[in-house]
Amino acid sequence: MDLTQGTQQEKEVRSKKMMLWFGIGSLIMTFAGLTSAFIVSRKREDWLNDFELPRAFMISVLVIIVSSLTMIMAKRAMKQNNVSQTTIWLLITFALGVFFISNQFQGFSEFVADGYYFTGATSNVTISFIYVIAVVHILHVIAGLISLVVVIINNLNKKYTSDNMLGLELAAHFWHFIDILWVCLFLFLYFFRYII
Repeated sequence: MDLTQGTQQEKEVRSKKMMLWFGIGSLIMTFAGLTSAFIVSRKREDWLNDFELPRAFMISVLVIIVSSLTMIMAKRAMKQNNVSQTTIWLLITFALGVFFISNQFQGFSEFVADGYYFTGATSNVTISFIYVIAVVHILHVIAGLISLVVVIINNLNKKYTSDNMLGLELAAHFWHFIDILWVCLFLFLYFFRYII
C-alpha cells in the first residue's frame, strides 16, 4: 500500500498509529536493555539469588490484567456509541491503574521490611535492579493514566463515535502494551533464578 495515498484524515490516522508503534518499539528496547543488564549482572559476587518478590507485585499482575479487560469493555461500549458506559469503563480502568501503582509502592515497602533497600549500605544490586525496572514501568503507567484522563475528557465532550475513536484506540493500545509489559517483567523476575 502506498502510504501517500488517501485523504488527509487517513494519512493523519496512519501517522499517529505509526508514531505510537515507534514509541512502543523504543520502550521495548529500553526494557530489553534493563533486563539484559539484569542477566549480565548475575555474575557479580554480591548477586542475590534467594530473594522473594513482594506479594503486592503478584497482586499487581492481577490488577493490570483486569484493567486491560475493562479497557476492552470501554472500546466495546464506544463501538455501540454508548458514551456513559464508555466513561464508566474508562474510570474503572483509571482506578485500577492507580491501584496498580499503589500496589507497586506496597511492594517496595515489603522489600524495605525484608531489609532490601534501593541504595545505601544495606542495598543489594539485585534488588536495586528490581526497583529500577518497577519504577521505570510505573512512569509509563503514569503516562497511560494521563492518556486515560485525556480520553475521558474527550469522551465526555463527545469527541468519539463508533466511526471516529482514534484517541481511544491509541490509548487502549498503549494501555494493553504496558499491561503485557508488566506481566512479562514479573514473569522474568519471578522465574529468572530458576532458569539462569
